[in-house]
Amino acid sequence: MESVGNYNIVKCFTQKNLTHTKYGVGSGKVEEIKEFLQNNKSGQIVVDEHMTPKQMYNLEKSTGVKVVDRERLILDLFYTRATTSEAKLQIQLAEIKYELPRIRENARLLIGSERPGKGGSGEYIVDVKFRDLKRRMGFILKKLAEARTKRELYHDHRIENRIPIVSLVGYTSSGKTTLFNLLTLERKETSENLFTTLSTTTRSFSMGEQKLLLTDTVGFIRRIPTYMIDAFKSTLEESLLADVILLLIDSSESADEIRIKYNSCMKVLEELNVDKEKVVIIFSKIDKAEFDNVKRIFTELNIDPVQISPKTGYGINKLKKMISHKILI
Repeated sequence: MESVGNYNIVKCFTQKNLTHTKYGVGSGKVEEIKEFLQNNKSGQIVVDEHMTPKQMYNLEKSTGVKVVDRERLILDLFYTRATTSEAKLQIQLAEIKYELPRIRENARLLIGSERPGKGGSGEYIVDVKFRDLKRRMGFILKKLAEARTKRELYHDHRIENRIPIVSLVGYTSSGKTTLFNLLTLERKETSENLFTTLSTTTRSFSMGEQKLLLTDTVGFIRRIPTYMIDAFKSTLEESLLADVILLLIDSSESADEIRIKYNSCMKVLEELNVDKEKVVIIFSKIDKAEFDNVKRIFTELNIDPVQISPKTGYGINKLKKMISHKILI
């Protein structure tokens, strides 16, 4: 039995696409799910795609089980992992952006097929909730702007003191926090679960007589909606202002996963106008990787990454030399 966050996966159903308008999935797949639920207890259906409120409502009504789509799942996992006030504000902002376009459709589904008349109670309920969410969004944006200003002041102070900054980026669960702990001798929580890190942490570490600052932040997520990226953009931007950016790829995954995640990471960095000369590509967890697999990927992607294993210490000295070289350029 697999698990994602607090969810235990008891059965997987696959569908090529979710273009079916009524349920998202096809009616035949709905019957399969209903048949499974008749003989097995399950509290929720998680759909690994975006769904409209109407599709979720129809699927819930047909199966009698709560439905969670991909975006709602990500938000729920974020909530369980948020520890700092800024991370919580960022999640609340993403939540509001998730809810805003759904308010009117959800209201119509709850009221029924009737559209509330002008000045009717249904319309008032929708408008009041819409205005309330807008007010909350304004408050959160103000608080996040204040937090961003403080970070910019800290960043400027570090530049004035000429302390080089190194940041860790990559997909969630790629080993960033494990490497962070190894270099800084910290004890930040590490886990195979998604989104263990949701806020920026910066600590000092030394390489010989050179003092540096290392930053760990939220991991990249595949197929994440634009509004969620925007909510965490200020946190990402801070990391990308660093002198050296360590891009971690989990080399123990399949060739397809490595290829997809590498290309996705490079696309994000390109969209955020990151100087490629600052980026050091790292294949982590090399002790768990298949040699022929990673060698083939190196050739295909035309890259020569630093190969490391934070668990065994393999490649860490080479990585430190690469960091020193990048700082001196």
